[in-house]
Amino acid sequence: MSAITRTAPPLRIPPAAVLLPVAFLALLAVAVAAPGLLTAADPLAADPLAALAPPGGAHWLGTDHLGRDVLARVVHGARHSISIGVAATGLAVTGGVLLGLAAGLSPRWLEETLTRAFDVLSTLPELLLALLVVAITGPGTGNVILAIAVAQVPTYARVIRAQTFVVRRSGYVEQAVTFGRPRAAIIAGHVLPNVLGPIPVLATIGLGTAIIAGSGLSFLGMGPQPPAAEWGAMLSEARNYLRVAWWEAVFPGLAITLTVVCLTVVGRRLQRRFEGRTTP
Repeated sequence: MSAITRTAPPLRIPPAAVLLPVAFLALLAVAVAAPGLLTAADPLAADPLAALAPPGGAHWLGTDHLGRDVLARVVHGARHSISIGVAATGLAVTGGVLLGLAAGLSPRWLEETLTRAFDVLSTLPELLLALLVVAITGPGTGNVILAIAVAQVPTYARVIRAQTFVVRRSGYVEQAVTFGRPRAAIIAGHVLPNVLGPIPVLATIGLGTAIIAGSGLSFLGMGPQPPAAEWGAMLSEARNYLRVAWWEAVFPGLAITLTVVCLTVVGRRLQRRFEGRTTP
């Protein structure tokens, strides 16, 4: 008697569960582009007389140990944190696409060399690899962006390499080769557009990872330096005041958490759309 196996139906994400993250990400976009629309307070203005004031009417999210408005610093800190994540993700995608194409279209010896390099780098945790790069290049916002990008490049490169192998054997590419089209034209017109399909999904989820990594490096003092408002740096400054002013650490930490969760939800939704497992 043969056993009957049943597969669980795919998990469907309710529309509201996607609309809320999208609305939150739109709010973050406003905070990055025009933080003055969300708060009129100066994130760098210190007031020792109002230091460690709890959340209330004058300061909705309280003040930090220097009397700076926490809401203003969280809102303005979005520009630093998200800009680092976006820049690192964009650099990683660019490098990953170029290296993935090179691996998928190169001679066998070069393809094997690049593939082994991707495999070795992929075995290292991204944050550890980013720390190694920062240790070599030194602290600073630009170096943090470079470090995170280097750590994420293998993820995109391996996907692009696999997609390139599939596309280069497709009928339309073989037909273009038969018609004698130049190699560069085939790559630009046929291969590249058809290997980029998974990238928006990976980049959306990878952006959350990049934001966490950027905040982690800033927490260690390797990113934007004080008094700049950046979520990871805010957590670093607040860790000595957790017992007397929990709000100084909770709200920037909550901003990081909500941002990553929302990006993950939207990314998973895009993944389901890409795989054809959900209706528009």
